[in-house]
Amino acid sequence: MNILAHAWLSGRNDDYLIGNFIGDFIKGDPTAPRHSLQPLEVDGIRIHRAIDAFTDAHSEVQAVRTLLYPRCHKYAGVAVDVFFDHFLATQFKEVTGDNLDEFVGYVYQLLRTRADRLPPRAARMAHYMMEQDWLRHYKTTAGIDRALLGLSRRTQFPSGLDTAVEDLVIHYDTINLHFLRFWPQLMAHIRQTIAELT
Repeated sequence: MNILAHAWLSGRNDDYLIGNFIGDFIKGDPTAPRHSLQPLEVDGIRIHRAIDAFTDAHSEVQAVRTLLYPRCHKYAGVAVDVFFDHFLATQFKEVTGDNLDEFVGYVYQLLRTRADRLPPRAARMAHYMMEQDWLRHYKTTAGIDRALLGLSRRTQFPSGLDTAVEDLVIHYDTINLHFLRFWPQLMAHIRQTIAELT
């Protein structure tokens, strides 16, 4: 799952969300003194890692990864993450009960007020994300195309991400069906993960 899903699955807990947002930028043990993280931020990183591990191992995700493999090869999982955020954004009210615009406003405001808690690379990503309003633009295929183009420029090898939106259009209903079967299971898993942290 990508940024929007990670943010929502933090459960409106500000510290969890900060930890979840920086999860990809913290390597090794998040409790190590070099990271200077608060306990609930560390828990947010644990939630981030639980989301990633559950997602990577799930059969519905694997089915979409297989569908995208001919174009994206080793980067098919990256495309799945972005595509699933698209389907989350387009059906946000239906699958979360929340309003997308209001939730995105909350996320952006929190990242602005807690900017001092973000490592430099995470802070740069947050800046561009808010400046270009990635989370709302995930609702459109044009927004997904822009996100994938940006990711393709950062890959070491040819990734196919620059044209992956074509697979989204071709397999739109199929990928959405996989997302709709996967999402409730992910929510349940993360609810259990958070319950075990508290």
